[in-house]
Amino acid sequence: MSESRVRQGGLSPSDPPLQDQFEKCHAVTAENTAEVQELPVVDEASPSSASSFEMVDMEPVPAPYQKVQPHWFFSRQADDNVDWFPFSREDSEKLENACNSEEEEVVVAVDGERYDIHVKERKRYAVYWEQAPAEVRRCTWFYRGDKDTRFIPYSEQFSNSLEEAYMKAVTKDEWKKKLEFPTGETIILHNPKLIMQYQPMGFQEDWVSSPSEHTRPRTVKRGVENTFVEVPDGEPEKVDHLVFMVHGIGPACDLRFRSIIQCVNDFRSATLSLLSTHYKQSQQDGMVGRVEFLPVNWHSALHGDATGVDADIQRITLPSISRLRHFTNDTLLDLFFYNSPTYCQTIVDTVASEINRLHTLFKQRHPEFSGEVSVVGHSLGSLILFDMLTNQRISVEPTKEPLLEASSHQGCDTLHQALTKLGLQQFLPTLQAENLDLDSLALCQDNDLKDLGIPLGPRKKILNYVKRKCLSEDCKVAATRLGPGALNPPQDSSGSEVDGDQLSKSARQPTQLHRAQSITSAVDYEYFNVGIGQVSVEYPQLAFRPQTFFAFGSPIGMFLTVRGLKRIDPNYTFPTCKSFYNIYHPFDPVAYRIEPMIVPEVDLEPMLIPHHKGRKRMHLELKDSLTRMGMDLKNNVLGSLRTAWQSLSRLPVAALPPVEAGETAIVETPQETQGVCDEPDMSGSAEEKDQSQIKVGMLNGGRRIDYVLQEKPIESFNEYLFAIQSHLCYWESEDAALLLLKEIYDKLDVAFDQPQQ
Repeated sequence: MSESRVRQGGLSPSDPPLQDQFEKCHAVTAENTAEVQELPVVDEASPSSASSFEMVDMEPVPAPYQKVQPHWFFSRQADDNVDWFPFSREDSEKLENACNSEEEEVVVAVDGERYDIHVKERKRYAVYWEQAPAEVRRCTWFYRGDKDTRFIPYSEQFSNSLEEAYMKAVTKDEWKKKLEFPTGETIILHNPKLIMQYQPMGFQEDWVSSPSEHTRPRTVKRGVENTFVEVPDGEPEKVDHLVFMVHGIGPACDLRFRSIIQCVNDFRSATLSLLSTHYKQSQQDGMVGRVEFLPVNWHSALHGDATGVDADIQRITLPSISRLRHFTNDTLLDLFFYNSPTYCQTIVDTVASEINRLHTLFKQRHPEFSGEVSVVGHSLGSLILFDMLTNQRISVEPTKEPLLEASSHQGCDTLHQALTKLGLQQFLPTLQAENLDLDSLALCQDNDLKDLGIPLGPRKKILNYVKRKCLSEDCKVAATRLGPGALNPPQDSSGSEVDGDQLSKSARQPTQLHRAQSITSAVDYEYFNVGIGQVSVEYPQLAFRPQTFFAFGSPIGMFLTVRGLKRIDPNYTFPTCKSFYNIYHPFDPVAYRIEPMIVPEVDLEPMLIPHHKGRKRMHLELKDSLTRMGMDLKNNVLGSLRTAWQSLSRLPVAALPPVEAGETAIVETPQETQGVCDEPDMSGSAEEKDQSQIKVGMLNGGRRIDYVLQEKPIESFNEYLFAIQSHLCYWESEDAALLLLKEIYDKLDVAFDQPQQ
């Protein structure tokens, strides 16, 4: 039997027959069975004749036979090999109970209900994403070769045959038995703790007299408890919060070229570990369950057969440096696709539809879930979420969104219908008194409605509705997402306003309109009081209102600046999301800050994210200590020089007559000046201590927005060397994961077991 076949579980379907006690879980036909021969072991096969035998103590009194406790495993394809991983004990027990049931087909949800196990079929299916089915086994016997790093389970039929022979050996106290299988493999039962497997080496010759002349033996273990396999802990059933994670450019999310699914799995595991350490008491009290993280994959939809963009790009790609060009086409071009009107629409539609699909499916599988939902975006994914959240509508409930879309495309006949849909029918008499209808309302500016006494909120709703829903289809093609400046009456070259006919003509010339005013926008800059942007996109609506938006390594600030946005209004908030965190690594070449665009007049350092074990890293504390020491030394030297200069400058004054009492302030002025000079140092330390209390706009509810991770000691030696890794480090960052958990559970009034230092 070859090496590859053994790694995949032992024998072919023509394995030995099963005992009656195992027929409940395994069906084997009698026609394809073969007998296992039991032969006494020759002297040459003693344990001392093989170099890889394990030396164990011999038990003089045989222990009574005890039935082996099975454990369930699932397979995972890794390159050319198949690795096996255990289920948690809770999931394994559920699978074992389902296997012993009398039902024809049983489906068991495992791994936080992210996978379904078809027990009779022995297959593992993903629920939320596309993934090939994986094999599942009920495992009792395992083996490990010299080059294997872990024990590998045998197939169920092979394990049942070994268990039958083991039971006979224990019951009759007959050891040193040799089991020969039709495939040429040989198992020797030396004693209960020493069982070895020998593989055939090609074709066996007649002169081969003992198994020791075969290939090197393998160690065989019975039961998962003897294999040193780490069985994972089960996940809590209660879900406190749901988080959707959107990836950036390319199909790979880290330096190991793993997919978004694998990276999110690691991030989820990190949060489970942090919950068990930082919220241990709350978990024991039943206050904390877990946070579910689900991946959102949009790259495959963009580069799939539906768009055909890969084939189009391949036709124009040069043949030289093919690998580099393939990498560029598969990753970096996503940035250009997002700035394309056609493919940007595909990207945002895919992200929104995938998030809504996952949200609906999660609610179906967790009907008891009543928590909030947040979103996380990495790199370009954060920009996609930022644009989507900026263009969400707050006047309509999310559940009514499809109805609104259907009705709005049927046309808006009257002003009364439009105001009724917006819930602003109380302003109908005011607008009718001015003989305003939808056509004339489209020509109004914000100041016009303000003069009529309409408050700010209703004004924005009315103008936004007219802009998006009541323009003609030609105007939508020309400029679907016009900024507020585009609603102003256009002017000709002389500066005078054009009439309605000229306006309709200009609407029929989208190319000139785009070139002249550059008013198409991927972000609704109405909230920023800016009418400039990138492409014409109709942004879909989410089926829920996110609680918090986390951006990892985000280029949002750079893209907004390139679009012409110089400042974000401090009073601006997302229409449906009230919290926003911009998290980045200090060496991340793609990350940009947000706070300087809100408060450019204030120089604020970003908030330092504490280490998940508390305080700062050692090298950062040493760096700060040296900086403070240098500042203190500088201040002391300057203070000494200042005192010496003051003493020299006062020498001639000592010979003069005493000054008046009112003039004593002149002598005290240097001391006062010194006190004023020393004050910024004290205020600086106080400012650094109270930075978290500074109010930075309303984008995060008045709290700080920019949060920076602490670099590792090895990264501080050369920031250029770790630049790319810094952009991909967030999926495995426990510090970032802990910040997410803290933000989520702070809003649930659940704090750390111990406060951070």
